[in-house]
Amino acid sequence: MKTTTQDTAVGVNMARRSFLRYAGVGVAATTGVLAMASCRKHDDDINTNPGMGNGIDVGSGDIGILNYAYALEQLEAAFYIQVAAHFYTGITSDEQALLTDVRDHEVAHREFFKAALSTKAIVALTPDFSSIDFSSRAKVLAAAQAFEDTGVSAYNGAGYLIQDATYLTLAGKIVSVEARHASYIRNLVSYGSFADNTILDTNGMDKQQTIAQVLKIANTYLKTKVSASAYNYIP
Repeated sequence: MKTTTQDTAVGVNMARRSFLRYAGVGVAATTGVLAMASCRKHDDDINTNPGMGNGIDVGSGDIGILNYAYALEQLEAAFYIQVAAHFYTGITSDEQALLTDVRDHEVAHREFFKAALSTKAIVALTPDFSSIDFSSRAKVLAAAQAFEDTGVSAYNGAGYLIQDATYLTLAGKIVSVEARHASYIRNLVSYGSFADNTILDTNGMDKQQTIAQVLKIANTYLKTKVSASAYNYIP
């Protein structure tokens, strides 16, 4: 995904926000851990997978899972940047302010993973939102709900694969923010639906999805297709 003037403006604006300052501290700590991890003799490597044409494989091990999360955060950030660039018809001032905050959070998540992964990060992905009518409140919020619910289920489904406790802690901090987003968006769509049985199991816990299930959904909104061959998924 190419850097745009809008994207640059978002980055400048976020520099003034406490959330980004928090993320910056986390990046510094995590980068050190990742630097040590890069010296380990195991399969934490990315794979450009030339056989996929314009595709990219996230790799394996903890680095593979972090790249998987980075791919999803790239997609969410790109979506909300477009939402905020041309708000849907009839948006209220409250909705505009809160969706702008969600955009800033997603951009912070994207930049967090990019900085932390450093040279092990996958390439910038190119989104394809041609199926979404960004002028329609119903269509935008439906897409936002799908992205947020999928994001929460993705972190829940991949968490058990993370071996490093530092990475697992960071994933837990991010998925909790994604869940807050999901609740807000769901309430905009249908008040009181922030936690219904479509996303919770019989134990009152968030449902989870496998890497294959999530990437199949994500790839419908990506020109640059993402695979996870180590986790049995190639589109």
